[in-house]
This record gives sequence, structure tokens and C-alpha cells, in this order.
Amino acid sequence: QVQLVESGGGLVHPGGSLRLSCATSGIIFSIYVMQWYRQAPGKQRELVALITNDGSTSYADSVKGRFTISRDNAKNTVYLQMNSLKPEDTAVYYCRAEHPRNADYDYWGQGTQVTVSS
Repeated sequence: QVQLVESGGGLVHPGGSLRLSCATSGIIFSIYVMQWYRQAPGKQRELVALITNDGSTSYADSVKGRFTISRDNAKNTVYLQMNSLKPEDTAVYYCRAEHPRNADYDYWGQGTQVTVSS
């Protein structure tokens, strides 16, 4: 059974930091492209960051220079370090595991709430 479990969300003041984690099980983690998405109320889900199986990363323009995605293949976990948080970063953050060659193997976590407010 495949599981993706996000953690680390919460309430933070503008300018603060949070580190999200997504622990996976039931997949060969090292071969998957891991991604973080977010969805704010009334908006579409958007891709925030991704990291390939060889460690290449890419980011949405809105988070470049503030967020860092990383992975630990030994722990089957992907992280999202979020610094200099802004109120517009408020959203539910989701982890996604996407097989690079087979679209049938595409998994999502349940999401974790991040709220940036003074």
C-alpha cells in the first residue's frame, strides 16, 4: 500500500520559516519525481517545486529564492524548506510522487495546512 504523509505545516508570521516533510512508503522512492503543490482557497492547485530522481530541481517563480526542495532517499522522504514566508503562501500543501515513465504510478498525500498571518 502506497502512502505519502505530509507534516510540518502550521501557523507562522510573515517572514518566518517552516519545513514540510513528506514521508513515503510502498514505492521505490529513489526513482520517483517528487513534487510539492499547493492550493489556496478559491484557486487552482499549483506546482511549487519538484526534484527529479537525479536531484535536479525547479521552482515556481513565486517561490524562487525562498523555498528549497530536497530529498533523502535513505529515509524515503522529501522536504520543502520555506523561508521568508508571505501571506500569499497560505495554502494546503500537497506532496506528489510521479513515476518518470509510467503515468499509472502517480500518488498524492493528504495535504498539510500552511497559514502565514500576523
